[in-house]
Amino acid sequence: MHLNRNQNYTFVSLWLLLLTILVGLIIVIGGLTRLTDSGLSITKWNLFTGIFPPLTLDSWEESFSLYKKIPEYKLLYPSMTLDQFKVIYWWEYMHRLLGRLIGLFFVLPLIYLSFKRTLSKNNLFSFYLIFFLMLFQGFIGWYMVKSGLIDRTDVSQYRLSLHLTLAIIIFCLLLWNFLKSVSQNGLNSKTKITFFLPSIFLIVLIIQISLGAFVSGTDAGQIYQTWPLMNQSYFPDDSLFSDLFSLKLFETPSLLQFVHRNVAYFMMALFLIILFIIFNNDDLVYLRKSAIFVFLFLLLQFFLGILTIIFGAQIFLASLHQLGSIILLTATLILVFKNSTN
Repeated sequence: MHLNRNQNYTFVSLWLLLLTILVGLIIVIGGLTRLTDSGLSITKWNLFTGIFPPLTLDSWEESFSLYKKIPEYKLLYPSMTLDQFKVIYWWEYMHRLLGRLIGLFFVLPLIYLSFKRTLSKNNLFSFYLIFFLMLFQGFIGWYMVKSGLIDRTDVSQYRLSLHLTLAIIIFCLLLWNFLKSVSQNGLNSKTKITFFLPSIFLIVLIIQISLGAFVSGTDAGQIYQTWPLMNQSYFPDDSLFSDLFSLKLFETPSLLQFVHRNVAYFMMALFLIILFIIFNNDDLVYLRKSAIFVFLFLLLQFFLGILTIIFGAQIFLASLHQLGSIILLTATLILVFKNSTN
């Protein structure tokens, strides 16, 4: 099959769009896998044979017997039935299967594009960087699961945060390359003024999403179910302020919730400043529509965060909150892209 230049760019754009959507979907499914305590249901990592789920009662019993050996089952769910096990197994299976499909959908077109030599060296470098990160992400996923198989009832919050952060970076790279592929102008240096605040906001947003993984990994969203105060205090009464500046921050649920709340306040204040600058500078008029969308999604995410706290991180609200973070990230990246290309 031979594609002309325009068809090739259309193919690349659709390919990147599909991958961006799939990576966003796997992030949401990964969050649901965590929220339903499904992540440790499959205790082995078989790259090829793991494609097939248990198909007989004996194979289901074998998988269940492996799960019964880990601390999560022994300490948290000793009365779990086979039917209940199947529910959490399917969540983790879908998560892993989608990861395999993403890898397949990425590598096959990449091989084709590499042999056709229709892309610039910079584009190919970006795509191979994403491919390397995907391979590394697969390793990190198993490294994370492994942390919960021996002496813990859940996975390490450090490894969970690393796993999510890497997924977010892959998502951003795919979306950025997609935006480049559909841009009429491409990257240039014609911007009349240097406006760096949207990029700062994007960095803070990624940090906030990573902190969200720590909150999820320590079940920090299930305590202090009040807002705006944490019970009757601004600072949690079961923690020391000095612990904010040590590793205890990442191991203390109340401190993690406190920091997650306050980073959200900072983000809201920062984006209000961004809006003020954009709407008071005619050189930035091209950013106004995108900035409004970011602000609306930021408000929605802020509201979902409050509801998630008040209702103790119920699965429905917590999953909506995670989906909201992906939507907000998408809108923010579009804003940053427009800021860098006009």
